[in-house]
Amino acid sequence: MTPAGRLAATIDLLAEIDASKRPADQVASFYFKSRRYIGAKDRRAVAEVVWRVLRRRARLDWWLGHLDHPPSARARVFADMAIEGIKPERSLFEGMHAAAPPNAEERRLLEALGGKTLFHHDMPAWVKSEVPAWLIERLVPLFGDRLTAELGAMRDEAAMDLRVNALKATREDAAAALAAEGVPAQPTPLSPLGLRLANRVALVQLQVWRNGLVEVQDEGSQLVALLTGARPGLAVADYCAGAGGKTLALAATMQNKGRLVACDVAEWRVDRAAERFRRAGVHNVTRRVIGGETDKWIKRAAAGFDRVLVDAPCTGTGTWRRNPDAKWQLTPQDLAELVERQGAILTSAARLVKPGGRLIYATCSLLGEENEARIAAFLAEHAEFRLLPLAQVWEETIGGTCPVAGPMLRLSPLAHGTDGFFAAVLERAEG
Repeated sequence: MTPAGRLAATIDLLAEIDASKRPADQVASFYFKSRRYIGAKDRRAVAEVVWRVLRRRARLDWWLGHLDHPPSARARVFADMAIEGIKPERSLFEGMHAAAPPNAEERRLLEALGGKTLFHHDMPAWVKSEVPAWLIERLVPLFGDRLTAELGAMRDEAAMDLRVNALKATREDAAAALAAEGVPAQPTPLSPLGLRLANRVALVQLQVWRNGLVEVQDEGSQLVALLTGARPGLAVADYCAGAGGKTLALAATMQNKGRLVACDVAEWRVDRAAERFRRAGVHNVTRRVIGGETDKWIKRAAAGFDRVLVDAPCTGTGTWRRNPDAKWQLTPQDLAELVERQGAILTSAARLVKPGGRLIYATCSLLGEENEARIAAFLAEHAEFRLLPLAQVWEETIGGTCPVAGPMLRLSPLAHGTDGFFAAVLERAEG
């Protein structure tokens, strides 16, 4: 593609993301698949600008409003160009698939923003931090005077973390296999199974991935799976298994020995995970579609599991480095509905735990309502469960000194270099 074609595709893709309620990565995937003429290098170039604009949306929109220019995909791209010092040369708007050249108002916008930076002292805190205004008051109690720095880290692009499949390789073996394919990787500092890549790569094109030696998984997510304490011979349920990322991690720590059930309400997600299990060499997993918190299987399987992991549906506020578009679709009503649903899921999953067994609750959210408050509410209603100190569980399952103070796991990009994650480990009383 020509630079003009790339610019036009960037504007088109951003407009499609704006018009869709689906996640941006899904919209982009469909966009590129339906346009096979866009080659790999062009896809990367277009996606780089698209995600840069998504990460800057609040600040770009502030500048547009400051200059009395209505926000749109096209206006945001032009504003981004100006701030990046890219001049709108005539050649960028010539050719069969080129975007229309700037009109008089757009030329005024480009000229006004030339030489400007992304930040301005008049911007409110939520704009500078790139978070919805209504969330700021919920985040201040969590981070205090670290709020600006924490949210600044949330703006940055996340590293690409891999989990080594212990069923097939050691971390050293996997790193060597990646290096042989020209992909350098460094051990993650907290997870003993993690590798961090310096640059994002098309993993599906690598033999090391095709052979099932590695899977994409943020280091924080790896830690949650390890804290579950799944061991060979145990009965383990992954209650909200989704596409099976944590199920794979649990199967590896169980060494394929024991009973592992992957549950989800969406049959297509459960079916989609089957290929990942096959590639990883996992064969102790039973896939089960459940009809919700009142599914009859839950009653039949009550008190039948040593470990039950609940990776609950949540706002995903901890993953905004990867999904910057998601924050602008989130509403207070969404949060309220999710908190209620999390309570129902946690209560339902608790029925599966044996006396002496453990219930592990996790989210990829930063918000207290979905995390500490959710656990406090559950414990107030279920006297048969108690909270285990995180340091104790960490020593038992991962080993070494726990990097988090307090009784529950709370990770953030600034403090730990991971996505935002929360986990609490609860134990059911014997007898």
